[in-house]
Amino acid sequence: MKKLEIKGVDFAEMTLHVGLGTFRPVEVEDLTKHKMDSEWFKVDQTCADIVNKGKLKKKRICAVGTTSMRVIESTVSTQGELKPYEGWTNKFIFPPYDFSVANCMVTNFHMPESTLLMMTAAFGGFDNVMNAYKVAVKEKYRFYSYGDAMLII
Repeated sequence: MKKLEIKGVDFAEMTLHVGLGTFRPVEVEDLTKHKMDSEWFKVDQTCADIVNKGKLKKKRICAVGTTSMRVIESTVSTQGELKPYEGWTNKFIFPPYDFSVANCMVTNFHMPESTLLMMTAAFGGFDNVMNAYKVAVKEKYRFYSYGDAMLII
């Protein structure tokens, strides 16, 4: 992170208290019927300012983790800006979905039937993500929260 900072990358911190919603498998065929458990998050004014300034300057906005992406998409304005907010979200993102702020994401390789895999497929495109997973299985990447990660641009 220090090397990125030296290169001029700005970091914006936000908080999401991860709950069951992140890890509960999806057990319905109709994804609109899946019930996400609520999770508490906070985006302060400093974070919103950093992200919005970068977006205005057409910089790359990278969500580090699906949890960060859920926070961003839970507090975006109709103009596509990040708003300061503190509260609860039960946002479930799955394909097709039009992301508003981030244009890249770092994320782990997630388990089948997880909301995290569905969000990753919504962001990176189902076919692209499934191809990455085939490589990950073949190369014996580690899956789940403390596993290997990928950068989706």
